[in-house]
Amino acid sequence: MDDLRDKYLGQITAAGDEAALEAVRLAAVGKKGEVALKMRELGKMTPEERQQAGPALNALKEEINSAIAARKAGLEDAALDERLRNEWLDVTLPTRARRQGTIHPVSQVTEEVTAIFADLGFTVAEGPQIETDWYNFDALNIPGHHPARAEMDTFYMARGEGDDRPPHVLRTHTSPVQIRSMEKSGAPTRIICPGRVYRADYDQTHTPMFHQVEGLAIDTDISMANLKWVLEEFCRAFFEIDEIELRFRASHFPFTEPSAEVDIRCSWEGGTLKLGEGDDWMEILGSGMVHPKVLAAGGIDPEVYQGFAFGIGIDRLAMLKYGIPDLRAFFDSDLRWLRHYGFSALHAPARHVG
Repeated sequence: MDDLRDKYLGQITAAGDEAALEAVRLAAVGKKGEVALKMRELGKMTPEERQQAGPALNALKEEINSAIAARKAGLEDAALDERLRNEWLDVTLPTRARRQGTIHPVSQVTEEVTAIFADLGFTVAEGPQIETDWYNFDALNIPGHHPARAEMDTFYMARGEGDDRPPHVLRTHTSPVQIRSMEKSGAPTRIICPGRVYRADYDQTHTPMFHQVEGLAIDTDISMANLKWVLEEFCRAFFEIDEIELRFRASHFPFTEPSAEVDIRCSWEGGTLKLGEGDDWMEILGSGMVHPKVLAAGGIDPEVYQGFAFGIGIDRLAMLKYGIPDLRAFFDSDLRWLRHYGFSALHAPARHVG
């Protein structure tokens, strides 16, 4: 046994890697190893011989296993030291500009919009992206036969058989946040509601998921004149153009009365869009005075209060301001696109309101 002990402890010490160490283990204490074969010979021994040889073989097996474990740990430590030497990096080196992250245009424009409306006295309100059809449609005076409630336009959540809970949808606008805010805070109020919204549409200017910001102002003496001033001030600050001209066209939305589409004066001369000049007009948002039924749904007395609301596509604003031609590219996860249109984290959002 002393010969076996010296033989295998020497081989364990000499093993240069885990593969060699495993070979030694199999030769010594594996099922067909020398120590295992010696243990099988115990049955041929007399009781007196077995009493002496059995404990000695067990002790030898334990010593070999302990030596193998210690050697394995030593090899792992040596491998780690080698990796640390080879993978060493000087963390004081300057960063590489090409690896610097950029802010997505949607995030940048959201920050710009939020900052501008904050200067105009609006606070930010948020709500869930999965809404009941009451908050998404009924509370906003959208009737049951309205096309927007059809499954071809709205994403409805799946319902199990026998589920009698109200239908839930992926919100089609951030207007439900206005209802929730009215229920929570009452009037007077001035809020904007930025966030993701979902509609079943996909082309160059529409995607199934996009970003929207809606505004709401309620008080006892608010009029369309206040709405016009707010939108003009916002456009001047956001597009950083003093000579902004807006045109209000009569329209119809279930949640506002009267309702108006808002166009901005622009020029397409030479195939280049220029805002604030020219003889063309481009629609940028929808707006109007909050419908009395919507105020009532939010728990506000329409005999005392009135207000205005508007909705703007954040992705569309980014396309207009930064010359991005295709809305679908916003969601393609193309790093080349993001490096081209992205913003430095130190870029301050526009927020100068006259």
